Amino acid sequence: MLESLITSKTRLRLLVKFFVNSKTQSHLRGLAEEFGESTNAIRKELNNLTQAGFLEKHIDKNKIEYQANEKHPFFSNIQEIIRKYLGLDKLLEQILERMGDVQQVVLVGDIAEGRDSGKIDVLVSGKSLNSEYINHLTTRVEGLIDRKVVFTLLAERINSSGLVLFDKESGI
Repeated sequence: MLESLITSKTRLRLLVKFFVNSKTQSHLRGLAEEFGESTNAIRKELNNLTQAGFLEKHIDKNKIEYQANEKHPFFSNIQEIIRKYLGLDKLLEQILERMGDVQQVVLVGDIAEGRDSGKIDVLVSGKSLNSEYINHLTTRVEGLIDRKVVFTLLAERINSSGLVLFDKESGI
């Protein structure tokens, strides 16, 4: 659906890259390699997004790093749209609905790094989690968001560099 609004596939991939996890930073050559596209196509879209204020540039020696501009007035709106596009809102809703006493939900792997590979790795921590519900949930969520979902259940709090979608203790 978002593809009809944002017709440039490269621009959409860049928005996913930088707005799923606002801490993500990348440079031109790394993006060209990751996306399998020419540096010219990536450069054009990076320039457009930077001129519009959606991305910030940081120069480090001879390398220009790009990152989402969290101060942009539309930052939270764009981030919410991208997360809905990926189905992360539905994923979180389904987990919290009947999984039990969920303490944390953290995304790891490709999606946490802003790569939409079609697979979402999710760590769920909490006490007395409904592990029987997980098989039903996996099938249900995959149908809702049209992506492969892999759940890992843990009893202890998660200390991961992933993207935290929910943390009961810190109120996220």
